[in-house]
Amino acid sequence: MQPYFLPYIGYFQLIAAADEFVVYDNIKYTKKGWINRNRMLSNGTDVMFSLPLKNAPDHLDVVARELAPGPHRWLAQLKGAYRHAPHYAATVPLLEAIAACPETNLFRFLHHALLQCCAHLAIDTPIRVSSGVAIDHGLAAQDKVLALCQALGARSYLNPIGGTELYAHAEFAARGIDLHFLRARPLAYPQSGAPFVAWLSIVDVLMFNPLETVRAWVRGHHELL
Repeated sequence: MQPYFLPYIGYFQLIAAADEFVVYDNIKYTKKGWINRNRMLSNGTDVMFSLPLKNAPDHLDVVARELAPGPHRWLAQLKGAYRHAPHYAATVPLLEAIAACPETNLFRFLHHALLQCCAHLAIDTPIRVSSGVAIDHGLAAQDKVLALCQALGARSYLNPIGGTELYAHAEFAARGIDLHFLRARPLAYPQSGAPFVAWLSIVDVLMFNPLETVRAWVRGHHELL
């Protein structure tokens, strides 16, 4: 998977369901994706928060991008938006530990944040960085996924449900690999009395629910297809 900044709960369900998780560092950065931004709840509606980046050519990979200097405005945004949430005190230390990372490289900062979140959620799945796997890294899309699976000796590949249009069962089966998809089950929980907004950052889930409840949702509130 691409690295995402404080992604939604389905991303962590995928990691928890896997025996090994591969995160891409040598993949093109996309401006309008979720690599350095996500959604939070503010005044009853969803609002974007993001990691600002230094100006750089659009063709660069994630690992070649750098964070812009300055304070972590995203941390202040999240603290302000969720200061009255019931599990604020239990969640803020996680966010502060992420912000404390001295790394200015985008990928390494995201990798640190991912490891911090997994530890908080009691996910112990090994996380491997894609460039460290010996394949032809000029491959793309399904071909690159297949090469990674074969290099790691995978017998099954698990992808979020959104990948059903991207990957073909027959192509994986031809290489002795079962293809499966994970679909997160809908969640609904009180969000400070506002109408519920679904699929926000994992931060929203943690702010409004006990940690053990979130850990249980990560482990089981999904289905494999």
